[in-house]
Formats: sequence, structure tokens, C-alpha cells
Amino acid sequence: MDCCRSANPFRLCSALRVLGSFMVFLVLAIVTLSYYAVVVVAWGPRLSHGFPVSVLASAIIVVFHLLRNSAPPSAVLVKIPFPQYNQLLKSILTGDREPILSMELDFLLEMSRVFHDPGAVPANWRPLLDEESLERTASATLSDYIAPETRASTSATLEGIERRPNTGYCTRCQNGKPARCHHCSVCQRCVLKMDHHCVWVVNCVGARNYKFFLLFLIYTFLETLLDTFVLLPNFVKFFGDARKHSGSPGNLAVTFLAFVLNLAFALSLLCFVGMHTSLVLSNTTTIEVYEKKKAVIWKYDLGKRKNFEQVFGTKKLLWFLPLFSAEDLEKIPALKGLDFPTRSDLVL
Repeated sequence: MDCCRSANPFRLCSALRVLGSFMVFLVLAIVTLSYYAVVVVAWGPRLSHGFPVSVLASAIIVVFHLLRNSAPPSAVLVKIPFPQYNQLLKSILTGDREPILSMELDFLLEMSRVFHDPGAVPANWRPLLDEESLERTASATLSDYIAPETRASTSATLEGIERRPNTGYCTRCQNGKPARCHHCSVCQRCVLKMDHHCVWVVNCVGARNYKFFLLFLIYTFLETLLDTFVLLPNFVKFFGDARKHSGSPGNLAVTFLAFVLNLAFALSLLCFVGMHTSLVLSNTTTIEVYEKKKAVIWKYDLGKRKNFEQVFGTKKLLWFLPLFSAEDLEKIPALKGLDFPTRSDLVL
């Protein structure tokens, strides 16, 4: 009995790192298969056909490449610190500097989703005192935003609103734990506003890469949906006129397999996109869904618009890019993962 109590099953979670590396190569293989099926087998040959088939084929291939470049898999294990990454990508997008290589932008887009740090607790972190909090937020709060949750000793007094939890302490990291922070048994560290550990991107999803993860989901869903529709005629033809196929058996098998895989991924990603849309609009993480009390008003729910801006920022032109404005990074503490406004701040 003592042996069972002393056992730590969470040590086995470290094995998920190996699984995650395998999943990256699996996705790479699926995308390569889809590229071959869509561009080489199905629609590439139709570029030489007459109007309007050639125009349709051109449009499909262009859209396919746009979506593929928005969500390409990568096996390059590189990490860029948050400020340096944001500055580099912004300089490329605004034209201040040209990409070193034609694939540099795509490379950065992928790193922002897969390998960008989700946010770690600073060494020897401690919550700000009331005086420090007031001094900092006095100069760093937008007129339409509310003070962040840095007064750890203060609790909400409104009836029906869940009280603020005090900042905790992680015995494994030997460090303080800000609100909404959780220890990841796979990464072996505390992650700011941790949502979950995703084996598909070999990384935790947290405060500083949640937007990039959502863009990854959306663009990948759109790509798999497009692949499914453009391969559907070939899939139907495969069963309807199997004896009259002029293509090679290998190409037929690739088209069939690519259609089935993309259909399966599109349906799965649709569920994930819907779930995370609900989480964003309620300002909740996947972990918090199982922690919060359903009968109590969620303290971080600021309204759908402000909840959305807590993840994507206030600049509409940047909502669909893995980038934040300098103003948002300075004025919205939630993007850094240490401070979060609450419902009680609206009336305090």
C-alpha cells in the first residue's frame, strides 16, 4: 500500500515528448501526401485545360498554397523569445526589412505556433504588493480596460462571484505560482495560464502562444476542408468508374488516402475550433473548465469582446496574424500571463 502511495504516475507523462516528436513527422507526412494529391495528381494537370477548368485549377492551387503556408508543419526545433520574435516578424510584415529567404516568413509563422514559448514563471517570482500594483497599473492601463489582478490578498465581495484565489507555490519548481498557472508534467515546469499540453505541436499552450495555437487550428481546418472538397470529385470517380481509370494505381491510392485523412482531420478540427471559440469568449482555459464551479459566476468573464481581446489584442488588422502590437503588449497584462483583470475590478 505504501508502495502505491509513493508511486508518481505523472513521471510517465514525460514519455509524451517522444510521442509529440512522432506526431510532428506524422503531420508532415499527411501534408506532403495532400500536396501531392491536390497539386500533382488532381488539379495540376488541369492547368493546361481550356477555360474555365484552367481558371478553377489555378484558383484552387493558389488558395491551397496560401493556406498551406499559413499552417505548415515543421521539424525545426527552435525557440525565439517573445519580444525578439514579435519585433522580427513585425519588421518583415511592415516592410522595414526584407526576408532573408523566401521561406523566412513561413518559418516564423510556424515557429510562432509550434515552438513559441507559452510563458514560464520568472525565477523567484512573487506577487506585487498593493502599492507596487497601483503604481504600475496607473500608467499601464487603457482607458477602456480595467486594473489587472495583482492584488493577491484582495478578494471579490460581490455576491455570486467566485472569490479570487491567492497565488500559490509549486513544490516541484520551488517557485511561486501566479493565478491561472499550472505545472505541466510533460514539460516539467509551470506554464502561465496553461490551457493544455498539445502533443501535435510538441509544446504547451499557454498565455503567450494561445493566439498562435488558435490560428494554427483555424488555418489547418480551412486547409483540410479545402483539400476534402477539391479531392471529392476524384474520390467519387474512384468508385463510380473504377475500371476506366487512366491514372496509375499509385496516384489513385494517394488520392483516396488523402481524401479520407483530410476529411477525418477536418471533422476533428471543426470540433476543436468550436470548443476553443467557446473558451475564448468565456475567458476560460481547458483546465479551468474542469476546475471552476458551474453555479458560480466566472471571475475572469469580462464580456465577449474584452474576453476576445485578452487573447487576440485590440488591433483588428493583427487578429489573423501571429503578432501583437507593442501597445497591446504594454497595456494588456493578460498577454504576458502574469496579471489578469476580473469581474470584481469592474466595480472596485
